[in-house]
Amino acid sequence: MEKALQLGGQTRAKLGAARVDDAALIREAQMGNAAAFEELVRQYDRPVLRLAVHLTGSQEDGQDIYQEAFLRAYINLGRFRFECSFYTWIYRIVTNLCLDHLRKKSSRARDLTTTISPDGEEEQVLDRLPDQRAGTSPERSLISRELRKCIVRAMERLSPRERVVFELKHYHGLRLRTVAGILNTSEGTIKNTLFRATHKLRAQLAEVR
Repeated sequence: MEKALQLGGQTRAKLGAARVDDAALIREAQMGNAAAFEELVRQYDRPVLRLAVHLTGSQEDGQDIYQEAFLRAYINLGRFRFECSFYTWIYRIVTNLCLDHLRKKSSRARDLTTTISPDGEEEQVLDRLPDQRAGTSPERSLISRELRKCIVRAMERLSPRERVVFELKHYHGLRLRTVAGILNTSEGTIKNTLFRATHKLRAQLAEVR
C-alpha cells in the first residue's frame, strides 16, 4: 500500500527510487514530523551502515554505531543550520563515532582486505590484483594469506585518523574535498594525512617484497 508523507501541508506520495528533497524533509522533521525523519533514515541507512561496518571491521560494532549515529542525528537535528548537506552531516557523525571506537580499541586486529564494490557487494581487495600465474595454485594462496596479514599489520600501525582518511578515499572512493567536509577540516589537511598514511603503508609493505 502506498505510504503518504505529509510535507508543507501537502500529501507527497512515496517516490520509489526518486529522492525526496533533503532540505524539505529536514525542515519538516525539525517541526516534529516523525515521518519526515523516517524518510531521511530510509534514504541514508544503507550507506551509513556500510561505512560503519567497514570502518569498525565488525558487523556488530557497525550496527551499534549506525544506531547511535541516527539517534544523535535525531536529537541534534534542531541545531542543523544547512551549512552542509545532510549527507556530509550524517557521515561526519558516523565517522566521528568510528574514530572514537578505533581509538578505544586500537589494538584490536581487523581484516581490512575487503571493500564494497560499486554495486554494493563485498569483495576482496586482493581479487583485484592480476594473477601472474597460469592458474590458481597453493603457492598463490599462501602468498595471498601472507599479504593479507601484512596489510592488516601495516594498517594497524596507522593512527585512527590516518586509517579513516585512507579508507574513505581508497575503499569508499570519496573525493578529498568530501572527506575534508566529513571530518570538518581543510582539504590540505586531508591531503597531508593521506600522504602520511600512504608513506607509512608503502614503507611497511616494502619489507615483504
